[in-house]
Amino acid sequence: MKRPYLEVTFRKGKPLAAYLHLPRANGAKAARSDPRAHGMVVDFTADGEPFGVEITAPALVELGAPNELLHDQCA
Repeated sequence: MKRPYLEVTFRKGKPLAAYLHLPRANGAKAARSDPRAHGMVVDFTADGEPFGVEITAPALVELGAPNELLHDQCA
């Protein structure tokens, strides 16, 4: 996958969960997960690269929170 995209699951018209898919090599798989603030969980490959971000409570996450999380993770 070359570009990130956000997948949101809705129930009764409200966001239930979301997953931010990050760019990664073909065949890459998540090897471990690391819970973070605001109900976010970062998935990593075996090489330690961020794979994606699970957002367990989208209604509680501020717009810039995933960007801040990824900036801190990649810095």
